[in-house]
Parts: sequence; structure tokens; C-alpha cells
Amino acid sequence: MTSTFDLYTRVRALPLGDRLFSLAFGLKAPYFRTIRPRVTLMREHEAEVVVRKRWGVHNHIGTVHAIAVCNGLEAAMGLLAEATVPAGHRWLPKGMEVEYLAKSTSDLVCRAETTEEDWAGAPDVPVVVTATRDDGTVVVRGRIHLWVTPVG
Repeated sequence: MTSTFDLYTRVRALPLGDRLFSLAFGLKAPYFRTIRPRVTLMREHEAEVVVRKRWGVHNHIGTVHAIAVCNGLEAAMGLLAEATVPAGHRWLPKGMEVEYLAKSTSDLVCRAETTEEDWAGAPDVPVVVTATRDDGTVVVRGRIHLWVTPVG
């Protein structure tokens, strides 16, 4: 269990625990504060964050900017990796492929998912990622590749 996942499991039991953890997550990974992700799920093989549609992440047409969406997807992937990486191993993102499918006209749920079989294929571990609008439309889907190796 990583320290990030341990913190999540302890803090989420508190009142407003998800929001407190989201703030702590932004301190550990400061770049993610640009999108202000709200962590709604972190467990082995899956994680979710919500990226609000607000002025600070808009593009020139008033939708959530594509790179802000990718930041949300990467945040979800990192939470999944922290909850899933085997003891004595570390992970690094190695690449990202995404398809932009629809306009991001609402808040987005950015989700990352893997299976046991994905992790059995280490060191290269594919993580499926999706960003979904409030109406259920998938606006971005893709894959983030992790490089998982023993520590030391």
C-alpha cells in the first residue's frame, strides 16, 4: 500500500474526506491544482476525479480545454497506479494516446481502469481512461501506458 493510498483510505472516512484528500493530492502533485480535481474514487484498478467546467479551464469556445481534460485523465491514472502498484515496485507514465470525441460542455468525470491481466504484463501496463460529460457522453477516451519496475 502506497502512502497516497493509505492517506486516501484514512481521510475518506472523515466528514468531507474526499474534499480534504483532493486538497492534499493537489499539494503532493501541484500541477494538478490547475484543474482542481475532486477525487471521488481511488481503489485497486480504478480511480475517478471530477474536473469542473469553470472559467480557468475553458478554451476559446468556452468548453473544457483538451489539455485540462488530459490532466484530469492523468490524475485519475496516477491515483489508480498508487492504489494498484505492487509492493516493492514503482511506476512512471510512459505515453498517452487520446481521442477527442465530443465537446466538453459540462463538468467531467475522468476515469482510469485496469485489470489484473494488465498488471501481469508489467513492465508495460496499459491504463484505459475516459472523460464523460454530465449527460453520459464520453468526450475523450484513450490509454496511458505505465512503466512498472522493481524499486532499486
